[in-house]
Amino acid sequence: MYATKHVSIGADGVDWPLTFGRVDLFREGPGELAFAVVQYEASVPVEQVPSQLDIAFDAFFDEIEGRDGLLLLTGGFEAGQFDRDKEILVTYTNNKRDQNVDLGARGQWQNFTSSITLGVDHIKTGPDHILFVLALLLPSVLIFAGSRGTGSWHPVEGFGAALWRVLKIATFFTIAHSITFTLAGMGWLPTPPSKIVETIIALSIAAAALHNLRPIFPNKEWNLSFAFGLFHGMGFASLVSDLDISRSSQLVSLLGRNVGIEIGQVVVILLLFPGLFMLRRTPVYRPFLAISSIALAVLAMLWSTERVFEVDLGTDGIVEGFASVPAGYYLAAVFAAVAGGCFLYSRNRDELLPTRSLRQAG
Repeated sequence: MYATKHVSIGADGVDWPLTFGRVDLFREGPGELAFAVVQYEASVPVEQVPSQLDIAFDAFFDEIEGRDGLLLLTGGFEAGQFDRDKEILVTYTNNKRDQNVDLGARGQWQNFTSSITLGVDHIKTGPDHILFVLALLLPSVLIFAGSRGTGSWHPVEGFGAALWRVLKIATFFTIAHSITFTLAGMGWLPTPPSKIVETIIALSIAAAALHNLRPIFPNKEWNLSFAFGLFHGMGFASLVSDLDISRSSQLVSLLGRNVGIEIGQVVVILLLFPGLFMLRRTPVYRPFLAISSIALAVLAMLWSTERVFEVDLGTDGIVEGFASVPAGYYLAAVFAAVAGGCFLYSRNRDELLPTRSLRQAG
């Protein structure tokens, strides 16, 4: 049986015999497997009352690239007493398939740090979030001057002003994300079906990209970031809302994953921002902004179509080719080098565009 080769439980270096039984399959639609529940029993020597467990789990890690696992343990041993209210969340990744779980010492702090890992990995394997950050990053080094109909983008005056725009975008995303995942985690906000939320997320990427071409909120991109964060928070809350764990453990897990996602987004910003800042004053930046925004909008609309009609148009394969790890790191380094070359070339030819401040944009 597949499970016997990919799950083991034991203590003190000894694996306990596992007997697997009934398998229940749950589907979201005809022919679409959502998840499976496998029942099992472990044969534990009566005299063996461990305070720590050695648990290995790597089901489908080799078959599905970028897969993570979340282990939930309810109950624990502390000073030889079984604690029925104990809840432990443990993260499994491709590089961490074996875990030693201390049933006495682990608490909510460990649950929090374990969930941070899942949040960071979610950015690595969730290119839709990377594309959204990219859509908002593209105009962060520019200022929109003039009216909506006749205005245009211009290079922002200084590094600090451009960085402040990025930080505002990220901060409002965090605020919105925290609001909805807390409300959903407390059960005060109904969690929409994942299909609806994921579709709205894809549409939000398209909206952010099209905003770069015809701004609705010129120089106030944090509005789009806030709106996206609200939907993303609801979608992320649904990942743990169905787990049979206490409300406090759900919130700790949600908070940890949110922090992990923010860490991942900061990494994306730090990788891409230097190249964008160098490129902003060159004559190629505005064509680059237009082409990149159109490409992002097209990809996002394809994603929306896939999620609404449940078809595979190959969008994931296209995006993961440049937004996954480690390919994304290499492309970010190449982009920074090319941007630096373009800046030096334009400066030597005296073609650098003049900058503007927010006061001038008003």
